[in-house]
Amino acid sequence: MLRPPPQLTVSQWAERHRILGSRASSEPGPWRTSRTPYLRDVMDALSAVHPARRVVFMKGAQVGATESGNCWLGYILHHVPAPVLAVQPTVELAKRFSRQRIDPLLEETPALKERVAPARARDSGNTLLSKEFPGGILVLTGANSAVGLRSMTARFLFLDEVDAYPGDVEGEGDPISLAEARARTFGWRRKAFLVSTPTIAGRSRIEREYAASDQRRYFVPCPHCGEMQWLKFERLRWEKGDPRSVRYRCEGCDEGIEEHHKTAMLAGGEWRATAVPEDPHTVGFHISALYSPVGWLSWEQIARDWEAAQGKPEDLKTFRNTVLGETWQEQGEAPDWERLVERREAFRMGVVPTGALCLTAGVDVQDDRLECDVWGWAEGFSSWLVDHIVIPGSPREREPWDALARLLARDWPRMGGGTMRIAKACVDTGGRDTAAVYGHLRRLHDPRIAPTKGVDGWNRAQPVQGPTPVDALVDGRKLRRGLKLWTVSVSTWKADLYRRLWLGRGDAKEFPPGWVHLPRAVEVEWIKQLVAEQLRTTKDRRGFARQEWAKLRERNEALDCAVLARAALWLLGADRYGERFWQQLREQVANAPLQPSELPTGGNVAPPPPVAPDTHRPRGWLAPRSGWLR
Repeated sequence: MLRPPPQLTVSQWAERHRILGSRASSEPGPWRTSRTPYLRDVMDALSAVHPARRVVFMKGAQVGATESGNCWLGYILHHVPAPVLAVQPTVELAKRFSRQRIDPLLEETPALKERVAPARARDSGNTLLSKEFPGGILVLTGANSAVGLRSMTARFLFLDEVDAYPGDVEGEGDPISLAEARARTFGWRRKAFLVSTPTIAGRSRIEREYAASDQRRYFVPCPHCGEMQWLKFERLRWEKGDPRSVRYRCEGCDEGIEEHHKTAMLAGGEWRATAVPEDPHTVGFHISALYSPVGWLSWEQIARDWEAAQGKPEDLKTFRNTVLGETWQEQGEAPDWERLVERREAFRMGVVPTGALCLTAGVDVQDDRLECDVWGWAEGFSSWLVDHIVIPGSPREREPWDALARLLARDWPRMGGGTMRIAKACVDTGGRDTAAVYGHLRRLHDPRIAPTKGVDGWNRAQPVQGPTPVDALVDGRKLRRGLKLWTVSVSTWKADLYRRLWLGRGDAKEFPPGWVHLPRAVEVEWIKQLVAEQLRTTKDRRGFARQEWAKLRERNEALDCAVLARAALWLLGADRYGERFWQQLREQVANAPLQPSELPTGGNVAPPPPVAPDTHRPRGWLAPRSGWLR
């Protein structure tokens, strides 16, 4: 403890000792900071001799941020031995990070190979999530593990992709706060490195941390006039449809700067603070993929990606997050219900439209009824409201749940012939009768029913989490861990729905992907409920901006049911499997026997006669004969 810290900086250490292998780098060989000059100050701020205690790096893709963190880890293992905690969004990602990043770092850097024993050796202390070395230990964990975040005291913290961290770790609080609490005993000697691509404005952790820093930007000189400036996407110009003509327009002389000038510009650049930090010991860096070195991500490719993303809100969000390293502003304003009333379409409720490939349902539990909406889905997440059913009765009683079972056993007629069944139904278990709802859902024992609990947090990585076993009371008998409960990030799905409701057609004849089709027979009150909330920005107790949903009117059952139906589609795998999911559904629909069905004359379809609920698990959810698609 009395030995002074080494005067060697992280960038100097990397230049002397770091070797990049083919397993972790597209350019194997000795580390060259000159390839990415903007990383020099970032790494040096992590050095033991630098006064910063928190280093924040908000960045785009393809800029080398994670490798700069790996250089810091190598520097610690070699020159500043101490306990280190490296946190990834999940434990699984931590294991992958260990195999793909840490193991190559140790094996291919000679100075480190001799300090960490091989994993094959007995009592080596080298495991997948723990690396012991003389004077310290490197522990890797996931932000979703409260035990991992509180299991050790650490002087150094490497918090990677913090925007993908869960909002609350097993009820114990914010994962960043939990991790930083591990380093408090080290006082001024502690240091934390927070890295991430940003996500959504108002709830991005890295944006919040960067806003509290000195907000440094990398200024580079114009090769024509020498004007120092930081690169902005708005000044990247090209002829529409011809990304090869891309040039960067200088703010000083307005001359076009070509891609090959970038190497000299990066070499002559410097970081400049643009704000006064709230904490003098916090430094923040922001950089976009426009700075990506020649040979990595080119300006031409950035222009192509921008043109390809036009008209696709999800692709535009990805572009803004990963290329520009900036947050995306959600469209949280509620669409006008009058506009939605005017655009209703002439298709019949109770009948599955031709384009729909899958049915899901959302069930909202009220004190005196069950509200159920059935939605049809197609690729691109286009959706149709197929039916709206109200089942009267207290959720404490048996009758409404038996009626729900009959509803799920029902065959829905398809336009052109044939029938289809509901593939998945999410049921909200919140409210005052949670115990009774648990018991009835356990009694129904239908594998298509997913009991859910809604939370207000935002989670783009896993908007539906679980399942978590809970106790259920059935016929007066308590079944321990008798029901599997899913947690739904309702904020994420509300934003997704509003984005699709805001889509416009312009002069196009075809509906854009994601369009929400509403039948003419749906009531105006239902449409008002669909847009009953609005996203508003408030401030938390630390003064940081946060976004939350607020009611515009009292009733919002239609919105809740739409959110649950979308969560049910996620559980089926539509988001994970993408085109493969929809292709399989198209094949199943094409091969399903299409027998003429008697179509209703309009309005809501009358409930079918009582039948015994099918409690047998189908052999496969895509089985055309015994499953939900018939």
